[in-house]
Amino acid sequence: MFTWPSPQIPQIPGSLDTVRVHDAMSNELVEVSFGPTASIYVCGVTPYDATHIGHAATYIAFDILNRALRDAGKTVAYASNVTDVDDPLLERARETQRDWEELAREQIALFAEDMTALGVVPPDTYVGAVESIPDVVPAIEQLVEQGAAYRVAVPELERPVHADAYDIYADVNADSRFGSVSRLDDEEKLALFSQRGGDPQRPGKRSPLDPLLWKAARHDEPAWPGNALGEGRPGWHIECALIAQQGLGSRFSVVGGGSDLMFPHHEMSASHLRMLSGDSQAGARVCVHAGLVSYDGEKMSKSRGNLVFVSRLRHQGVEPMIIRLAILSQHYRSEWEWTEDLLLAATDRYKLWLEAFSGNGGPDATETLEHMRAALREDLDTPRALEAVDNWARLCLAGEVDFVEGAPGVMSRAVNALLGVRL
Repeated sequence: MFTWPSPQIPQIPGSLDTVRVHDAMSNELVEVSFGPTASIYVCGVTPYDATHIGHAATYIAFDILNRALRDAGKTVAYASNVTDVDDPLLERARETQRDWEELAREQIALFAEDMTALGVVPPDTYVGAVESIPDVVPAIEQLVEQGAAYRVAVPELERPVHADAYDIYADVNADSRFGSVSRLDDEEKLALFSQRGGDPQRPGKRSPLDPLLWKAARHDEPAWPGNALGEGRPGWHIECALIAQQGLGSRFSVVGGGSDLMFPHHEMSASHLRMLSGDSQAGARVCVHAGLVSYDGEKMSKSRGNLVFVSRLRHQGVEPMIIRLAILSQHYRSEWEWTEDLLLAATDRYKLWLEAFSGNGGPDATETLEHMRAALREDLDTPRALEAVDNWARLCLAGEVDFVEGAPGVMSRAVNALLGVRL
């Protein structure tokens, strides 16, 4: 799958020495990378109703992490996916009487346009769920052979294409470290699994928490050859596990996404990786989650229909960098609400920076760059980094300090390199 064009990241004086982020597994601030490289896997979109502000906030958060690591001199390997076949996509296609593949292509293209406009650095490995099927099939066959996965007959009421059809489930009890990512108790796991796409009541399962690996072909649904598995399509968690492994290896630095992915998605994907690789430490060393965004007092979600779309704002004439500034004004881990006031404040900030950066001289930028890096170094504190730039801009426009020729150019390149804001 093709990504979008990569923005240029300018060179600026100095560098970060390290980057620390909040690890959801340990609930502590930890260093992202101990060596010269860092590897990041961020769960991608299911391509319908893209790209809303919640999506944008997540991918901008990990874009800031990517930029901070590069500033620290790290070589960054970044992988992501697109869940271009899944129940919600098929349901939306049926509701709107659209061809599901056409809907997916349209939304993937729109997502790429939005990411380009927002200045997000694209992943190096970018794979769709459909593309991953040739690798997913033998991986599931391996789990079945190991006894870590098993078959469950599909009832006739679910309209299987073949009379002897079986779905394939992972056996979470085959993984002694299952639960080590989320550290939830059984009651919490069961509640979240039920809310977030799981099927704990499915007859024939060994455990209510066992996740689907392969869904046997149903009438009027897409399916692909699955060798010994039969015709069908893969489950969500196994796709991400395989795409991450292909792009980054069985062990990598960071897995990321919205906070609602901690369980079951990140838990299940890590479990699949451990069982496939035979490595008890497989998966991400650090788990990083972006807070969820609300609108009109409720969490922004497709089911509620309270979505604010980046493309719609752009078509209304809103400068994409203003959208980015509005998002950066909130700490990535916080739960926050999108409001018109937030957009107006970002507009004022954009104008302030634009005016201050337009001159030939300004206050020396060295200290401001230090403040920006200090903010990003400790859990990507973008609100504090923005404030440092605001202070420089106000001093510049006040004209009450010694001016250094070229300082506005340094600042313009700095906010581009570190914050992804182009002026």
